[in-house]
Amino acid sequence: MNKAVEEQPIRPAATVIIVRPAYPQYEILMLRRTQSAVFAGGMYVFPGGKIDDADQDPRLQPHLSELLPEQIHQRAALGDQWQACWVAGIRETFEEAGILLAYHAEGQMVSTEAAKLSAAREQLHQGQTDLLTFCIENQLTLALDQIHFFNRWVTPPGRPRRFDTRFFVTQAPTHQEHGHDGSETIDSVWISPREALSLNQQDRFGMMRVTIKQLETLNAYSSVDALMKMIKAQVTFEHHKPTLVGQ
Repeated sequence: MNKAVEEQPIRPAATVIIVRPAYPQYEILMLRRTQSAVFAGGMYVFPGGKIDDADQDPRLQPHLSELLPEQIHQRAALGDQWQACWVAGIRETFEEAGILLAYHAEGQMVSTEAAKLSAAREQLHQGQTDLLTFCIENQLTLALDQIHFFNRWVTPPGRPRRFDTRFFVTQAPTHQEHGHDGSETIDSVWISPREALSLNQQDRFGMMRVTIKQLETLNAYSSVDALMKMIKAQVTFEHHKPTLVGQ
């Protein structure tokens, strides 16, 4: 195996599993990455990406909601970088899926129908503004209390990109429309865990191993309420470090 590939640095990342009520099983928002992507090209994924240094900026703290009591164990499990993990998840969800987990100054969840927020999404995605400026200009508080740490997965060695990914789960806010960005992601779909796994087995819905493993766990729950009850009750969190087959 190519030594350069083996020694890929492990980048910290955050991914958000967004769920909404549906029958007979709740649905998850999944995005399809462009075929030209170095990592997971053509695959269906959850919104997410690497954690930036700016996500840990202490100046963001006045723009972060207070954590709920059930999130204390989540914060402890995330360690010193807990802010960066939560903030990156919210930022990437907005950039990639157009869903903004944030409150207006009045305390209500924002609506992304506003043209101003749509323009800000593109500016954030292109690096033309930063999250701190965005929050200040729009008087926003990032809704950390709406997004719950679930588990952690490290990409196996030998892959072209390696990530140490913290997975979060959140319920989709009402009055917001999702949408893929049209560059890194070229399609988006709401789909139940059961259907996604079934289509994957038919080679009609490509996913990475970690995504499949997550869906296999999530498939045990039929409703958003049951899933979120399990997530919020966690006091220990799985940390997966897969190896390549044969190692």
